[in-house]
Amino acid sequence: MLHKGNVVRTMAVVLTLVLVLVFTLVPLWARAQEPGTRNLRQGDRGPDVTEVQRRLTRWGYYFGPISGTFGAETLRGVHLFQRRNGLPVTGIVGPLTFAALGIPMRRDVPAPNRTAAVTPGGGVNPNDMHMLARAIYGEARGEPFEGQVAIAAVILNRVRSQKFPNTISSVIYQPLAFTAVADGQFYLTPSSEAYRAAQLAINGWDPSGGALYYFNPRTATSAWIWTRPYIKTIGQHRFLR
Repeated sequence: MLHKGNVVRTMAVVLTLVLVLVFTLVPLWARAQEPGTRNLRQGDRGPDVTEVQRRLTRWGYYFGPISGTFGAETLRGVHLFQRRNGLPVTGIVGPLTFAALGIPMRRDVPAPNRTAAVTPGGGVNPNDMHMLARAIYGEARGEPFEGQVAIAAVILNRVRSQKFPNTISSVIYQPLAFTAVADGQFYLTPSSEAYRAAQLAINGWDPSGGALYYFNPRTATSAWIWTRPYIKTIGQHRFLR
């Protein structure tokens, strides 16, 4: 038979273990529900699903309830969003789809150093090179070669800036950031000149003068863009801070 003192000590140990588990597992569970911390698929639930539903609703891809449950209607919305944005139509909200939704994927490791990610001469992976070339070709084909390099430089400048996502794909897929993504020209096959321009920008050439924005004054419809500090004009594009 246990003495009263032993019972009290045993209960204290059990209570301590329970509290340790609660304070360890609850934050991990909460973090797992933050947008961008896990891939989402049909059947998942949580605040991260809610955020995806909100964004799909805002852009006209989802018309169901904002329930936090990834059901059949959410799956249809994800399929439609992926199809119209040139993404693999998997129905799974992974890194590319999160980036296109403007939700950068989070990791349980330190965020990549923004400058190291695009260090001049350091190179990028083939997929990022291809995306840069597609952006150049979609946004600036027919422009002077210097202007094509400047477009890539703006993208790389955004990656380095705290105001924007810290990967090339996330910058390019930010909603409404680039006309070529919105109108589909981003998905055309880039020319060898576009690849050369991308490589020179990666190597460190920045004809834009450190610009974070650019626009064509003949086609721009945003009044806001005219308020940005002007740097220079190359071809038909004005480059801005």
